[in-house]
Amino acid sequence: MTALTLSTAAAPGLRADAIVVGVAKGANGPVVAPGAEAVDKAYGGSLAGVLETLGAAGAEGEVTKLPAPAGFKAPLVVAVGLGAEPEKDSGYGAEALRKAAGAAARTLAGAKKAAFALPVLDASDVGAIGEGVLLGAYSFDAYKNTAPAKSGDKAKNGKAPLAEAALLGAKPRDKEHKAALERATAVAEELNRARDLINMPPNDLNPEAFAAIAQTAAKEHGLKVQVLDVKALEKGGYGGILGVGAGSASGPRLVKLSYTSGKAKKHLALVGKGITYDSGGISLKPAGHNETMKCDMSGAAAVFAAVVAAARLGLEVNVTGWLALAENMPSGSATRPGDVLRMYSGKTVEVLNTDAEGRLVLADALWAASEEKPDAIVDVATLTGAMMLALGSRTFGIMANDDAFRTAVHEAAEEVGEPAWPMPLPEHLRKGMDSPTADIANMGERMGGGLVAGLFLKEFVGEGIAWAHLDIAGPAYNEGGPFGYTPKGGTGTAVRTLVRLAELTAAGDLG
Repeated sequence: MTALTLSTAAAPGLRADAIVVGVAKGANGPVVAPGAEAVDKAYGGSLAGVLETLGAAGAEGEVTKLPAPAGFKAPLVVAVGLGAEPEKDSGYGAEALRKAAGAAARTLAGAKKAAFALPVLDASDVGAIGEGVLLGAYSFDAYKNTAPAKSGDKAKNGKAPLAEAALLGAKPRDKEHKAALERATAVAEELNRARDLINMPPNDLNPEAFAAIAQTAAKEHGLKVQVLDVKALEKGGYGGILGVGAGSASGPRLVKLSYTSGKAKKHLALVGKGITYDSGGISLKPAGHNETMKCDMSGAAAVFAAVVAAARLGLEVNVTGWLALAENMPSGSATRPGDVLRMYSGKTVEVLNTDAEGRLVLADALWAASEEKPDAIVDVATLTGAMMLALGSRTFGIMANDDAFRTAVHEAAEEVGEPAWPMPLPEHLRKGMDSPTADIANMGERMGGGLVAGLFLKEFVGEGIAWAHLDIAGPAYNEGGPFGYTPKGGTGTAVRTLVRLAELTAAGDLG
């Protein structure tokens, strides 16, 4: 993990591999952003012109490298685009800084130290830059042979992440600046832990292994943990989780992680879908649709990371995370289309499609969470391809049983820079899940499938509890190239939204 420091050093005399500066897209060409005054001065005030000559425009995510001016101890200047120049004194905004810092950090893989001379108006800018650096520098190489074959040989694969980043323009002794950096570090490190889990191959991350990782983290951070194995799930009547995991040699688990604050007045419950591999079961996915299905536990990874982050931040709120873990495989013991499962709530569900399995494990976990009567429940899941068709690959959908709560969750997501969009739960779609055999079927109308899934989950939320459902099927796994602070592969989406919701709950500003 990249080390972050706050520095008051002047850019010219700082020993580093590179100095990172911001450049914006102005009305008449690139504009050097605040924070880079010393660098611009060393170029005789012509840095913007030099960058324009090199083809830079200041567009978001654009990275331009050029030799440092004479007299600098760092050999390289890295100019990173911030997007459109803001109105005077309004600042660039946290997300623009986060993306710019992330793009620069990724570009500087292999460097030992870089100084980030980006615009800093207040502590929130410090946090955004720090978060962007840590998220942008992320790499997953646990399964790559990066060690040199012989002494003196280069590593076989890739470069090590940026080792250290000094944030210039921040105030090392300022309590707010220090707190912002500490928060950024905790949140980013846990989000990167979620990314590691999502990227881990399913032959190493089955439900039992995931539960063991959660137990280790709980011990490290003072969390209470309870793991229900197959016998405990059978005894408790968790028919949904058991039904989904019935075809796998790796038995399912339900993990409860609890962070408790002595000053808490509110309780937030988080529920995550944790299908460690989704073949579709008997309703087998077609070729081309299962290669990335190790990511179907992204919701559980996000919940896990958020609970640990809440503990690290010492938030004054009780946060309980429920990880519904199973592997969905076809075999002689697998649940069949037409089978009826008796859920933990007592309701029966006719399984019409075994590839609509996420809602089944979530239903059991939602009811278990509801029994504790928390103030609010938020579930997170890579639930439906329909949500990807509706919102694309970078935006997650938000459904809820209360419009005001849905709005609050949406605002929290936008605040932390996670694109999201509120979606309805039309009651007329509920009829499509009527079953002649059971209380409800796990499938309904094809059109609006993401909304149908939300309506199914709503049936398993306790009465009077505010609930929101985040369908992160689109942004959970990036199959394209990296951008901003988002890597290829697991993204850790929703972690920052969940942490922000915990902070707002602690402050009494959520619901």
